[in-house]
Amino acid sequence: MFNTNSKLGDIVTTYPDAGTILKGYKVDYCCGGDRTVYEAIQGTTINVEQLLTELNAGYEQAQMNATAAIDWKEQPFDKLISHVVNTHHAYLQKTLPILGELTTKILRVHGPNHSDTLSPLHKSFHIFKMDIEQHMIKEETNIFPLIIKYQETGDVDVLSQVLSNIKVLEDEHTESGNLLKQMRSVTNDYSLPEDACGTYSYTFQKLAELEEDMFRHVHLENNVLFPRLERLA
Repeated sequence: MFNTNSKLGDIVTTYPDAGTILKGYKVDYCCGGDRTVYEAIQGTTINVEQLLTELNAGYEQAQMNATAAIDWKEQPFDKLISHVVNTHHAYLQKTLPILGELTTKILRVHGPNHSDTLSPLHKSFHIFKMDIEQHMIKEETNIFPLIIKYQETGDVDVLSQVLSNIKVLEDEHTESGNLLKQMRSVTNDYSLPEDACGTYSYTFQKLAELEEDMFRHVHLENNVLFPRLERLA
């Protein structure tokens, strides 16, 4: 059972649907996955008993349902990496250009009436887009091939190269997470104004979807892949 000393990353690794619950409480479990529940709620108005009750009830129900979800803690590195690239990186490569056009379009059309929201949103999104695209290239051309090479050879020098890059990758995840938080904050949790058109609404829907996918994406790296590698050292 989860308690105040349980780490957020461990909770979501054990019970993946906990990510949705934590997101509902605005608790960052990907970049902040090494925090305990107690640490995560400090300075907030979150009712910790209510949160833990919801997490534990959901986990018990999931156990009863005996879902056939893949346990990424046990899968070979190449399969985990393939999942990250083919699911989450592929999603970003498809979605980022679309959102780039959408955020620019609503700024042009609605900017005069909502500049306080749409101008900083546009800026934060495009910084996020540039940063995460460069991050994915780094992972796919350098880090992930090294991890697979280590899996195939067991070469400790290769593992050392990987480990020397983990802190940088985690810092980049944190920066991306901060930009997502800025986007959510400046839009008041993606609240729509009365004069929002269909494109405005769709853009906010896609941004919220992007945030959800990034939480799951970064969780798999920060709280599953990287700790497994570090334990091998």
